[in-house]
Amino acid sequence: MGAALHYLGEVSVLNIRIKFQKSGAMKFIGHLDMMRYFQKAIRRAGIDIAYTGGYSPHQVMSFAAPLGVGITSDGEYFDIEVTSTKSSQESLEALNQVMVEGISILEYRRLPDMAKTSMSLVAAADYLIYEKPGYKPFFASQEELSRKIQEFYQGQKEIIITKQTKKNLIEMDLKRLIYQMEAVSLDKSSLDPAPPAGFGISLRACTGSSDNVKPELVLEAFCNFLNLSYNPLRFQTHRQEVYAKTEDIPVKGEQEQKKYQKYLKQLREACEKEQKAFPEFLPLGELGEDIP
Repeated sequence: MGAALHYLGEVSVLNIRIKFQKSGAMKFIGHLDMMRYFQKAIRRAGIDIAYTGGYSPHQVMSFAAPLGVGITSDGEYFDIEVTSTKSSQESLEALNQVMVEGISILEYRRLPDMAKTSMSLVAAADYLIYEKPGYKPFFASQEELSRKIQEFYQGQKEIIITKQTKKNLIEMDLKRLIYQMEAVSLDKSSLDPAPPAGFGISLRACTGSSDNVKPELVLEAFCNFLNLSYNPLRFQTHRQEVYAKTEDIPVKGEQEQKKYQKYLKQLREACEKEQKAFPEFLPLGELGEDIP
């Protein structure tokens, strides 16, 4: 998908989507502090970020899906607008030179002129969940965990839980908001801390402004189903990727929408030719392109 300059007042700007990794001690830094950190890091890296107008200008920056405290990730995104830019490779190097330990920039990609924000597009996220060292494992093998997940996820027509909102308690069906749940091997992963059991849960759940499922809710419901004592400190959650729905058009302009529909048509044809399933979701970074 292409990209072009558009205008904010009299200043031409370019949309950029940045993907980063969060690990180690940085998992304990909350979302608001991460926003402040990146505002300073962007300036130190010499990124020519655009500012809003008025008496109190601030950087044009928005994050896709806030990450909970204590969760590590390989797939975090935020969008910025810049008035000029170097290549993706040069920008990656400049940003990584000013990053603290535990934060790495993975992608710096150009978006279309009329691109929607990543926050408005978020539809799903992938997680790995596993037991931390120091606890006696709940399951003796990956096969046992797989059987229990089948009983919990495939074996129930509904997974009704009670969720506390800001105003009251509500009942919700988790089943319709879980897109995938399975036991997977983690022996070759580089997760920190390392999974002592060598296996864990792979979860794809609904994520967004309207319907949003925290992995802790799924994990607690799973433990309750199995009559296991749920302790959130026992588990480590690692977010792998954040997605938009493939069918959701990620741009606002008429010409840009036509271009994306053409891209979808080509993607369907490629999937049919290769006898692959058409993807329901696309990583947020795939909606942009590298800057040469």
